[in-house]
Amino acid sequence: MAIEEILYQRRSIRKYQQVPVEIEKIQKLMTAALLAPSGRGIDPQRFIVVNDSGLLNKLAQAREHGSSFLNGAPLVIVILGDSCLSDTWTEDAAIAATFIQLTAESLGLGSCWVQVRNRSHNESITTEDYVSSLLKIPKNMKVECMIGIGYPAEQKIGKTEKELTYNRVFWNEYGVIQKDLRTDEV
Repeated sequence: MAIEEILYQRRSIRKYQQVPVEIEKIQKLMTAALLAPSGRGIDPQRFIVVNDSGLLNKLAQAREHGSSFLNGAPLVIVILGDSCLSDTWTEDAAIAATFIQLTAESLGLGSCWVQVRNRSHNESITTEDYVSSLLKIPKNMKVECMIGIGYPAEQKIGKTEKELTYNRVFWNEYGVIQKDLRTDEV
């Protein structure tokens, strides 16, 4: 599948078939994550692959809202960044998460990002602290997000060219919109 086709087709999938993700596909997902670039080539990204049903159930409870669908996912990849190695760990981790999601789409898998950083588990504990405690993550490792992955049990229509809002793209300075990206006309 060409990258442009993957970009148009990828949607957030929150319902999964109860079919395990094959180890060969997990290896491809992790290869993609390890190929992700990082600032100054420091590679502060770290990954926890979770396929244990008990842990998946507990990860589904990580946030007050927005993580319950992980209970139905056969696989979750938790994306971390080593804050002692790099001050750009959040950006580096986000790039790796995106590589994972695009690769999942290319393998016929659905995925959905669950934001962890700056979210709450409940009134007294953050989502990050909850996940860190559950997965025994050291203090210097920060949790960016979790990606639920599996074979889709729902279908969503991909985006079309007509849906793209090119009025968000400016040329040379904010507010200058090019009428047609296929020409030089501004």
